[in-house]
Amino acid sequence: MSLFAALRLPREILFGNGQRAALGTVAGRLGSRALVCTDARLSGSADFRTMVADLEAHGLAVRVDDSVLPDVPRDSASASADAARDFAPDVVIGIGGGSCLDLAKCTALLLAHGGTPADYYGERKVPGPVLPLVAVPTTAGTGSEVTPVAVLSDPDRLLKVGISSPYLVPQAAICDPELTASCPPLLTAIAGADALTHAVEAFMAKRRDPTPDLAQEHVFVGKSALTDHFALLAIELLTRSLERACRDGGDADARADVMMGALAAGCAFGTAGTAAAHAIQYPIGALTHTAHGLGVATLLPFVMTFNRSSCLPELARIAAAMGLEAPGSTQDALADRVIDRIASLLSAIGIPPSLSALGLAADRRDWTAEQALGIERLIKNNPRPVDLAAMKRLVAAAFEGDRRAVD
Repeated sequence: MSLFAALRLPREILFGNGQRAALGTVAGRLGSRALVCTDARLSGSADFRTMVADLEAHGLAVRVDDSVLPDVPRDSASASADAARDFAPDVVIGIGGGSCLDLAKCTALLLAHGGTPADYYGERKVPGPVLPLVAVPTTAGTGSEVTPVAVLSDPDRLLKVGISSPYLVPQAAICDPELTASCPPLLTAIAGADALTHAVEAFMAKRRDPTPDLAQEHVFVGKSALTDHFALLAIELLTRSLERACRDGGDADARADVMMGALAAGCAFGTAGTAAAHAIQYPIGALTHTAHGLGVATLLPFVMTFNRSSCLPELARIAAAMGLEAPGSTQDALADRVIDRIASLLSAIGIPPSLSALGLAADRRDWTAEQALGIERLIKNNPRPVDLAAMKRLVAAAFEGDRRAVD
């Protein structure tokens, strides 16, 4: 196959300690009236107040919307846009975790094009550019600061829903590891495990026929030469430092590695996409009401084992990124070493070892498999074809916590 790559990223990415001080300059190049989306806890912090003051010092009129709720309820996105219309913002800034960034995306979309979030569910339903977006993450996990996706919860649907469009990629991302210093160990673990799953699934994603229409008709296009580089960087950094960051939140080097890993993972999966672990998590999350990162990370070793036979070369490259190579090692041996190491890391940071430990009821296994198989945009990205029988075996193995049972 000839060399192929596709990548969609912000116009500007700033990374490093203290980079939050550039927010006023960056936002001032995009507009003069800034709507800032955040949550109630963060809006009272000293760092947040300093960033708002910086915006104002650069001549921007600022309105703060601190109504962000976990999982972005559908109606909260509409309410945020409705409340902001009289202010007439020309730039929207998300400061906070993934939900804050996703609400900023939805608000920028609704202010630009009207309607309700449901009008844009799915891929490429956004008709044109949204208001300019600046993303300032305060957690290291979702990668939403660089991705074309906003995820929200709809009370009329059991599973979460997504809006996927290249128009949702922020104009600028400002990633300051110092903003993650206050994240408690459990949140650090869940967010970092989410990022690791993004990176692994993007690197192991199916390689598709690179027709000229591929990246024009689809948001997620499978692995490519450039997404592979970002995914491997993320895997290297996260496997090196995630456990340290969970153990010692004051370890600045570990915090920087984990945030850079989350950013790089977002750069990878924002174009490559994710696969079966994320597909299965949609019904798992609906049934167990557990954090997204917990679910995908619980599933990751089982999905990697399922895909192992289709991804031996990729697993060997992951082994190199993780420093697991040894003279004379076969690809089979390297694959086993990688999956074992990732399972060990996830266990060390408190990720449940099975779906039963996560809280899934035994009688919901088949329903989970059926729902997961229906999420076509993710299943079609999986490197090994999945039918219903295979999905049921995979879910059953993950429920029992037995990778040996994965076919």
